Amino acid sequence: MAIQIDQINPGSTAVIVIDMQNDFIAPGAPLETPMGMELMPRLQKLLGHARQTGMEVIFTAHAHRRNGCDMGLFGEIYPPIQNQVGLVDETAGVDIYPEVAPQRDEVVIKKHRYSAFFGTDLDIILRTRKIDTVVITGVTTENCCHATARDAMFHGYKVAFICDATGTYNYPDMGFGAIPAEEVHRVTLGVLAGSTAHVMTTDELIHKSRQ
Repeated sequence: MAIQIDQINPGSTAVIVIDMQNDFIAPGAPLETPMGMELMPRLQKLLGHARQTGMEVIFTAHAHRRNGCDMGLFGEIYPPIQNQVGLVDETAGVDIYPEVAPQRDEVVIKKHRYSAFFGTDLDIILRTRKIDTVVITGVTTENCCHATARDAMFHGYKVAFICDATGTYNYPDMGFGAIPAEEVHRVTLGVLAGSTAHVMTTDELIHKSRQ
């Protein structure tokens, strides 16, 4: 049986906006993820609803120190990280893209790995706020969003994964053929729906959480 969420209580729900940073979203960015710009209107709609209904809104920002001490294997995987042209802490590139910027006291969690739970205080914040359901949005579907959704489920949170407010990029041929972003997105959603989360649209999330 897949996980199902029939009703969402805004007071015990947190929307987690994953890595909607300049270095991923801005045109020409070193780690540009085109689907991130495409999903912007739905994410803005979702954030407006979340703030109006009293959901917690939490942002994550992937960042590495300039000396590379927290880089791990990411330097081998992503040349912009190794060359320090992307995701360098305390630069404008790691800031949240202005069209979905945090408001007031909304938390921004800096992370050094795909999952927003790994090596951060996200779980402490969620438990302090008495959150039992998390809503996953942002980029990328198969990496940071997927990893955060999985860890959220491992920690006992119900997960709503928003299929039209998450996105990714095209994968080059790594020995298995090139994979377009839309296919990476579709397959990841299928895996999550069967193993981890209730995958739903922005409008479905809004409908399930109307007070």
